[in-house]
Amino acid sequence: MLPPEPPPLPALTRAEGQLIDRYLEVVDLLGRINPVHSGDTYRGLRAAQALVSRATELREALTLMHRRGENELHGATLARALRVLDGERRSSRVRVPPGPD
Repeated sequence: MLPPEPPPLPALTRAEGQLIDRYLEVVDLLGRINPVHSGDTYRGLRAAQALVSRATELREALTLMHRRGENELHGATLARALRVLDGERRSSRVRVPPGPD
């Protein structure tokens, strides 16, 4: 039995697609750096080094959007794209888990 087909991505401009891709790459790296997760420091160090170039690429995606006149982020559409691309799970690794209350 095959897994269910994911919903289709909403229609995005090329720049919006790059924005989403670069954003998720940054989120993944921040999740690897997050000190609340067990692991070795080398893994975090490598992720931090890669973060510099990914953050630059994210900035460039936003710059491209702005230069093209795409001055407004359509939050609902971009949120749908993030959900389809598993953004909720990926971004959960960045958060600090709740403490014992």
